[in-house]
Amino acid sequence: MLGPSTWRYLNRSRVPHPSLFLTYIVYRVLRVLFNSQASLTYTSYVHVSRHLCLPHLRRQLTQRFKTAILLSYEMKPPLSLLNPSMPSGSGSLMWFRKGLRVHDNPALEYASRGSTCVYPLFVIDPHYMELDPNAYSPGSTRAGINRIRFLLESLADLDSSLKKLGSRLLVLKGEPSEVLIRCLNEWDVRKLCFEYDTDPYYQALDDKVKNYASAAGIEVFSPVSHTIFDPADIIEKNGGRPPLSYQSFLKLAGEPSFSLSVELSWMPPVGDVGRCEILQVPTLKELGYVEKHQDDFTPFRGGESEALRRLRESLSDKEWVANFEKPKGDPSAYIKPATTVLSPYLKFGCLSSRYFYQCLKDVYKNVKRHTSPPVSLVGQLLWREFFYTVAFGTPNFDEMKGNKICKQ
Repeated sequence: MLGPSTWRYLNRSRVPHPSLFLTYIVYRVLRVLFNSQASLTYTSYVHVSRHLCLPHLRRQLTQRFKTAILLSYEMKPPLSLLNPSMPSGSGSLMWFRKGLRVHDNPALEYASRGSTCVYPLFVIDPHYMELDPNAYSPGSTRAGINRIRFLLESLADLDSSLKKLGSRLLVLKGEPSEVLIRCLNEWDVRKLCFEYDTDPYYQALDDKVKNYASAAGIEVFSPVSHTIFDPADIIEKNGGRPPLSYQSFLKLAGEPSFSLSVELSWMPPVGDVGRCEILQVPTLKELGYVEKHQDDFTPFRGGESEALRRLRESLSDKEWVANFEKPKGDPSAYIKPATTVLSPYLKFGCLSSRYFYQCLKDVYKNVKRHTSPPVSLVGQLLWREFFYTVAFGTPNFDEMKGNKICKQ
């Protein structure tokens, strides 16, 4: 039975008597399961108690109460339990923004590695997705309805992919940094993972969230995987200034060096979400938009599955890939485009630019001749890298006012 010192500790904690009784039952069951006190670790206690206790019981236990349970086993409780500001357990929060894919996703891989649970989260940000009835075209103040629909389709596809791995996508709505901080408080998280974003809007959000996580003792992992190169590295090589010509960018960048992320065959389950009201991926109608037939918008559907299908289709014609030369081709072709139509999939991260680059290089190895940058398909990817780098290193790049390189 529980030792005298433990009972005194519990009495000081003023835990309701029913909770004491239920905890004692759990204690006895755990002793039978593990046969000895020495073999019962804190991790196994948390794992088994989640399955044996009623869901509300674990939330009722105060920090002192849980510490007392560990003392009854003569175990040393983790620092996170003694200091509530530090994360407990081994859960990870994977924050999706771009990078809406499972393949070559180093943040998702790291979140899954060594974790007992993973919270895959996407936040519906009103800043981008809230209907603006005064907008000059259907959509929000920041995005047209086609882009919003493409994003929602990509989220639905991501949710489907995660379910195949034993997980699912958690959707919340609100100002992203506020939502993230609330989740870090509510959920059992010790790692926060998200893809690095060069967008000034997300840079500000990321700083706020990272500062909070660091203060709470939560590890932050934010790899560069939306681009082939790290824009900060290119700018550093150029003396702190972004290169302003394509050729100077190529000289600075050189050949990329990266390893694709390990393909996931499964994921840890989603942890207890507590009081957070999880949403399904919304429809356009649920966001306040008028639903129309798909053909009224665009024939191109969003999502990783569609991106990989289009990639396979393009790469199947190796001669076309090898001889691709921009700007040759019909730019007005719509139903049967003269290009890969992979740009929107790269923009939302449904397709990894690193994976695309490697696939193209594999094709080039098996043909006698192929076009070269800037007109080749690899050259088109490098144009994307160039503009991401210039935008990252140029304040107010998307505006005329305050933009040093914008000639007015």
